[in-house]
This record gives sequence, C-alpha cells and structure tokens, in this order.
Amino acid sequence: MTEGGGVEINEFLDRKLVRRFQTFDFDGDGRLERSDFEGSAMRVADEFGHSMDSPARQQFLQLSLGLWEHLVSVADSDRDGTIDLDEYKEAFVNGLLETEATFDQGYRPFLDALMAVVDTDGNGVLDVDEYVGWTGALMRLPESDAREIHRRLDTDGDGFVTMHELLQAIHDFYFDDNPNGVGSWLLGPLPD
Repeated sequence: MTEGGGVEINEFLDRKLVRRFQTFDFDGDGRLERSDFEGSAMRVADEFGHSMDSPARQQFLQLSLGLWEHLVSVADSDRDGTIDLDEYKEAFVNGLLETEATFDQGYRPFLDALMAVVDTDGNGVLDVDEYVGWTGALMRLPESDAREIHRRLDTDGDGFVTMHELLQAIHDFYFDDNPNGVGSWLLGPLPD
C-alpha cells in the first residue's frame, strides 16, 4: 500500500491492469470512452434477449454508465473525456478505483444487475453457457477462455459459478498476488 491508500504496481498487477483495461475498451481503440460502457451493456442485454424497455436491461445500462462516470471523474487527469491506460493505472495506484474497503459496495450492485440480465433460468447461479455468453458480450472474451475461467471460478465443482465465487475472484484479481490464484485468471490469460 502507498500512503494515499492506493497500491504500488508490481509487474504482475501491471499485467492484470492492462488486461482489465483491454476488457473495458469495448471498441479496442486504446482509450476508454462512454460508448465503450454503453455498447458493452447493450450487447449483453441483446445477447440475452432483453428488449430496449426491459427493466433488467435498463438497470444494467444505468449501472454500466455509472461505472463510466465514476471512472472518468477519477481517472481522466487531462480532462479530455477519455481514459488512456496510463491514466487508468495512475488512478488505481492512487486508490481512486478499487480499494479493499470499497470493493463490495462497488461491485455487488453491478453484479446483481448483471445476474438479472444473464441468469436466464433464474436459479441465481451461472452455468457455463450463461458465463460464456456474458463474458463474450461484455468483454469480448473468447469462448475457450470463458469456459476455462468458468471451470476455475467454480471452486466447489458443482458446474455453476455463484455470486460469491465471482465476487471473490474479482476481489482476488485486484488484490491477490498469487499468479496461480483463481482471480488471476478472471479475464483469461494475462498479456506478457
């Protein structure tokens, strides 16, 4: 930890932050913009058959745009309305994005809204097809990676990923330095 409540970026965390930035960058142009968050949310809702007026779609879109508004407000240091990789990393280092203290309150509403869109059978857990569908639509993860991630996140081996397992993996992605930990593979293989 640094004095300001942030973290120091080691090589492993740097690779994870690069990967997370890539998954936010929906259009792949190297900058995060509002359209990245809007486009990915719409694509997830479309993937799971939610109409434009679906309450689940609207809630997920609202939370996705809220995430964008938070990111741009804390990370857009040059105030150009976009976030580049360096700005993203700097905001993380300064404790402005994810901290262990704010993690649950930041992610749980987003995951609840995501589950309302993608849990097609309403059983409260994600089977492999639901997992492949949302990760492909939201972050453009390849199906083979999504299947492997689902397998790794399914820590009790029951064939489903629970909200708890997903939340723990997201937490570990940011805060666990174990390269063999479940969270390390949350977004697939890390860049070199």
